[in-house]
Amino acid sequence: MVFIHHLCNVLAMDILRTGARSGYDVNNRFRKSAAAALLRSGKICFLFYILLVLAFALHKAPNETVISSLASLPATFRRKQSCDGDGSMEGNSHQEEEGLTIDAQPLESESEPVEKRESNGVNVEAAADSDTSSITTEETKTDAKPSSDQVTNTETDSISNTEDAATDNSQSDSGEFVVTMLAKAKLEEQGLGVKGRSSPLLEAGTQDMPAYMSHREEDVTAESWRRHRKHVFVLSEAGKPIYSRYGSEEALSSTMGVMMALVSFVQTSDNIIRSVYSDEHTVVFLQKGPLVLVCVSCTRQSEQQLRGELMYVYHQIISMLTQASITRIFEHKKNYDLRRLLAGSEKILDGLLNLVDSDPSFLLGAVHCLPLTSSLRDSLSQILQKAITPNLVFSILIAKNQLLTIAQEKTVIEDARLEPADVHLLLNLIGASSAFQAGEIWTPICLPLFNPDCYFYAYISYLDPPECTVCLLLLSTDKEAFYAVAECKRKIEEAMTAQNSLTLIDKAQAYSVSQVGVSDLRHFMYKPFDVPDNYRQLSQFTSPEMEAPYSSEEEKTRLLDLYRYMHSRIHSTSRPLKLIYHVAEKETMLAWVTSKFELYTCFSPLVTKACAITAITKLLRWIKKEEDRLFIRYPPKYSTTPNPSKSSRSSKSDQQDSTDNGFLSLL
Repeated sequence: MVFIHHLCNVLAMDILRTGARSGYDVNNRFRKSAAAALLRSGKICFLFYILLVLAFALHKAPNETVISSLASLPATFRRKQSCDGDGSMEGNSHQEEEGLTIDAQPLESESEPVEKRESNGVNVEAAADSDTSSITTEETKTDAKPSSDQVTNTETDSISNTEDAATDNSQSDSGEFVVTMLAKAKLEEQGLGVKGRSSPLLEAGTQDMPAYMSHREEDVTAESWRRHRKHVFVLSEAGKPIYSRYGSEEALSSTMGVMMALVSFVQTSDNIIRSVYSDEHTVVFLQKGPLVLVCVSCTRQSEQQLRGELMYVYHQIISMLTQASITRIFEHKKNYDLRRLLAGSEKILDGLLNLVDSDPSFLLGAVHCLPLTSSLRDSLSQILQKAITPNLVFSILIAKNQLLTIAQEKTVIEDARLEPADVHLLLNLIGASSAFQAGEIWTPICLPLFNPDCYFYAYISYLDPPECTVCLLLLSTDKEAFYAVAECKRKIEEAMTAQNSLTLIDKAQAYSVSQVGVSDLRHFMYKPFDVPDNYRQLSQFTSPEMEAPYSSEEEKTRLLDLYRYMHSRIHSTSRPLKLIYHVAEKETMLAWVTSKFELYTCFSPLVTKACAITAITKLLRWIKKEEDRLFIRYPPKYSTTPNPSKSSRSSKSDQQDSTDNGFLSLL
């Protein structure tokens, strides 16, 4: 204690000497110089105080406790150094020093103040509510890097002001992103309109963390990184990295800078770069507004197919932020880092690209329906038709990642149709996280092909916990309609339980190619075109399960590559074909496109052309016979009041308001 008293006297003398050297400008120079002297002396006090605590610990505590306590001290000291900055501190310096004070407590609990302080450093809502200085904000961003499941909207005041301008100061709007998870289907009042709510989209980025992190931490200089079949990069026009499928965006910032330089160089001559070809790779560029998407592929896919996959990535980003919001943000700040708004959603994009590689529905631009008896599908459609509420636009039932049925609002469907790509994005969103299985979710979602500039509000709930295979998706244009839509779900659940629908759905399985009864037929994909357009039908396709010899992942990928090759030949922009007979190494392929259908078939390797055509004739007869079981022929419609198309196809002012909702407040 005597030593501490002496140290305080030295501190006082240092301040007085500084004041004497500073002259008589008490209000300005003396204040700054004295603060600097106080800070220098405070460092000395801080160090000696640590030594005293350690001496006490060495005397009283076992060695193991001392070692565990020492582990927390360097992090504390580094945080103190970052607070010091250039030797002066204003505004919140006292608060920072208080947060770093080590109390004279037993060493077992000494690390707790440090952990609490760091957790406060990433609490964005607390930071947003307090008027922090730019120094404090920079310190928070440097020392407390948040994980992907936390909201990370902390930068300097200038960036925060820019974002506020970009979002039209709508953070306090009641239409901000609302996620309500009501476990066990209990509608609790505190579920809506509260801060600190969790997000299934952010939780999607934290599921299966080891595998997810392995892609993010992959060494971009390693040969294994170069061997990936397909790389996808997203960057802004300013060259800011936004997303990379493999490797971290920071490690690839220079690579993306080169990509943007190439794009800009071509733009100087009023041209647009579309693709670059080499012996082993195809590089495809897609420019959409302020975003640039690049795909580097060593597969046999055509440029058109790769560009379609980039469009899916772009639409997935739009589904989270809306096109109008992205455009407005980059109009205010060209070099804005969009990763701030997409934090935690990387796994959604990863999952989308994995689906694109493994699911032929993306290649065909169609939705895969689960085979059901026509009576069961009709009863499910009638249940959805009866459970309606004003502004309910779409009612969708999904099982095993396939479509069961969909009911649509008449007025909206007369204006526009729901595209398969929008359904694919919804399915990917639901499958990206197990958080959707926890209860009832209410979240805004943009359907880019329906309307890229506004949100629908999606109610997502599984009807068969804990298996969670049957999912109900209700889309409304009213952001305040959660309880009304939840009541629709209750009616649907009661009706399905009364009719034993869940048990029948559980028994429904994908069919085997052997059920077709065509010899030498190994697999096929069939997409019909003969549904009248006035039904506004979703494009659908049917396909059996992949069986031997396509049971392994490697063989499945090889077969899908063959389908992609046939598809590129059929839909070639330079020389499109109607019929292709192709003999591959292990199988024979035949593709046929007419005004009524698109068909891709795989036969055993010894099948001749005549035998293949005969087999296709038998296959088409079987599909015609089973079409009511394989497809949703005529989707049910319903009518609600008031007119639900008001928000989905609204005026410009209404669209502007709708784009201020959602992910800008969440991510």
